[in-house]
Amino acid sequence: MSKIIAINAGSSSLKFQLFEMPQETVLTKGIVERIGLTDSIFTIANLDGTTDTEIVDIPDHTVAVQMLLSKLIANGIVQSLDEIDGIGHRVVHGGEKFNDSVIIDDMVLAEIEELSELAPLHNPANIIGIRTFRNVLPNVPAIAVFDTAFHQTMPEKSFLYSLPYEFYKDYGIRKYGFHGTSHKYVAERAATLLGRPLENLRLISCHLGNGASIAAIEGGKSIDTSMGFTPLAGVAMGTRSGNIDPALIPFIMDKTGKTVDEVLDILNKKSGMLGVSGLSSDLRDLSIAAEEGNERAITALEIFANRIHKYIGSYAARMSGVDAIIFTAGIGENDIASRARILRGLEFMGVYWDPALNNVRGKEQFISYPHSPVKVIVIPTNEEVMIARDVVRLAAL
Repeated sequence: MSKIIAINAGSSSLKFQLFEMPQETVLTKGIVERIGLTDSIFTIANLDGTTDTEIVDIPDHTVAVQMLLSKLIANGIVQSLDEIDGIGHRVVHGGEKFNDSVIIDDMVLAEIEELSELAPLHNPANIIGIRTFRNVLPNVPAIAVFDTAFHQTMPEKSFLYSLPYEFYKDYGIRKYGFHGTSHKYVAERAATLLGRPLENLRLISCHLGNGASIAAIEGGKSIDTSMGFTPLAGVAMGTRSGNIDPALIPFIMDKTGKTVDEVLDILNKKSGMLGVSGLSSDLRDLSIAAEEGNERAITALEIFANRIHKYIGSYAARMSGVDAIIFTAGIGENDIASRARILRGLEFMGVYWDPALNNVRGKEQFISYPHSPVKVIVIPTNEEVMIARDVVRLAAL
């Protein structure tokens, strides 16, 4: 048995889960929030099911990691740090260099740093987490698990933009895709639930949260996905616009006097369902407003579902059919009404779903009728366990 810790470091946060492998038992999980700010929040689950929450100033990630490791011992979750056999780090962008998870050494860390220009909001924070754990636990093997790796199987016709080819060769401008760890997990889980080899399946995975992406998975490999060079592309999301006419950027600049950076900030943080509704980026808030008759909230919810609906149709055409549609992540797992909006009208392609079965939140369930040629499945994602599995696989634990 091995104890593996999965780490997801953000610019001001640190999420973690400690697993006992290979049983995949979660020993503890938690999050450190507001790192670098006053009144930081440290939350950790105990072995008896209780949760400890402490509000204290945590100036940087090094202090957060030291506090985490101290809590593991103080709360009796481990007796010694020597029990930790491996560390898995989520890294958002692996570019074309990484088509699989990898053991972190100095060269790998340098390459992740080089890729920061492709994910300036994410990779630097991931690197901070990696460096901090290396300093505290230098002899424990560490693995980088990339959000982009699963999508490296996409063919050129999927990942190339119709731009001058030298932009791709010289600057790496192409579609990369994200949420790959989640899409891979639910695809493998769907194969198990369907009782069929993953290699024989055509799947459409809908990872729907505040960030959302759709993936076409054929034979266990990603052949297309909705996000692009950055996570801004694809469907409408909580605060992200999704696909727009690129000529809108200079047009908005001209009309408003805003800079490129200011317009990009609007597209990333003030658009999507927030921008359309003018109310909130949280689908739960919009659902309440829609029930009260708020027209812009209704429109925002319809746009969200409409864009996903179109991707499902196009990916089914791309694969000459589909065996199952998967819903996962916060909205996909929990929002009954959104799933209904997305699925409505897909009967022409063999999708017959049961409104009674769709009345489910947060658990695995088929929501299609037994006779439906295309199955529809709700599968809660588990990116952390995928990280732990890759640590065991690559560190040979």
